[in-house]
Amino acid sequence: MARYRTTIESPRTQEECFAALSDFSSAAQWDPGVVRASRVGDEPIGAGSRFELVAAFMGREVELTYEITAYEAPRRVVLRAENASVTSLDEITFDPAPGGGTLVTYDADLRLKGPMRPLDLGLRLVFGRIGDKAAAGLRDFLGAPA
Repeated sequence: MARYRTTIESPRTQEECFAALSDFSSAAQWDPGVVRASRVGDEPIGAGSRFELVAAFMGREVELTYEITAYEAPRRVVLRAENASVTSLDEITFDPAPGGGTLVTYDADLRLKGPMRPLDLGLRLVFGRIGDKAAAGLRDFLGAPA
């Protein structure tokens, strides 16, 4: 299992941050590891909404369909994706920052499956670097100071 957790302080409101990130197709705008991202369907975003992402990972493109499994506007959203080799669980929480704005905490858990499981230790190291790049993009996307 690989886990990455970061908290970013954004000057934007909870509602703005929640709207921007619960539409997970926005990942293509802030995560440099995401090649493409799109929303599936046109119904309002909520529990059950799905997003198709293509991520560049270890020299290849990996397709994942994320589904919102918990949607508590404007406080929390949980997304889950699974394919033959990996399960991804991402929880994003939104709390008021002490001086105004929003504390956005992104907690990502990536688990390899089947014959890929022995590569778990290497995944932890790679996932940390990937997470750092995504966190930097997320800071910019949310207008947070560097």
